[in-house]
Amino acid sequence: MALFRDRNNAVPSGTTGRPTWAAVHAERAALAADLTGLTDEQWATPSLCPGLSVRDVLAHLTAGASLNPLRWFAGVVCCRFDFDKQVAMRLAEQLGATPAETLARFRGVVRSTTAPPLPKVAMLGEIVVHGEDIRRPLGIDHDYPIELVTQLATFYTSSDLMLVGKSRVAGLRLVATDGPFTTGVGPLVSGTTLAITMATTGRVEYCDHLTGAGVETLRARS
Repeated sequence: MALFRDRNNAVPSGTTGRPTWAAVHAERAALAADLTGLTDEQWATPSLCPGLSVRDVLAHLTAGASLNPLRWFAGVVCCRFDFDKQVAMRLAEQLGATPAETLARFRGVVRSTTAPPLPKVAMLGEIVVHGEDIRRPLGIDHDYPIELVTQLATFYTSSDLMLVGKSRVAGLRLVATDGPFTTGVGPLVSGTTLAITMATTGRVEYCDHLTGAGVETLRARS
């Protein structure tokens, strides 16, 4: 899948560096550590992804780190280009018989560089966004390097290819309170770079951590 930039749009300020596999691996390892020792009840906790438990989302992350472009495309064809069906199929493959097996399978791909045909920043976004989909319902806090979440905020607010991010924040001015990220013109939405990133990806819960005249517009689009 190619990533295109609208040449008529300025690159948002606050972009720092390039995503690396080392960053992806570090975030996977941190998530695995955070999930060690969960009870069966905690594993069944609903995630921020509708209809999926935190265990389901972890299996989805394992699937994403196990699919090379050929296997990904074969799955798409098998599912007749129904991408939601493909995601569900691959999740089921990696779920395992028990939560312990689900976690063990995820640990097995912590240092994987296997990926579907996606830009590296999308793989970084997968582990951060889905990591929050898991951590927030469990009440687990995690600190991310500011340069990492700045990369993701820039990516998601400037593209609709992976998900509807650019359109969701259109006509709003986004300003991070903890880092250099800022973009857009319009009613203000202000908060941490992580909260801006998560709200941009449609996680309405994070709008509660944002302030400004544009927050309700963003909430209504989530």
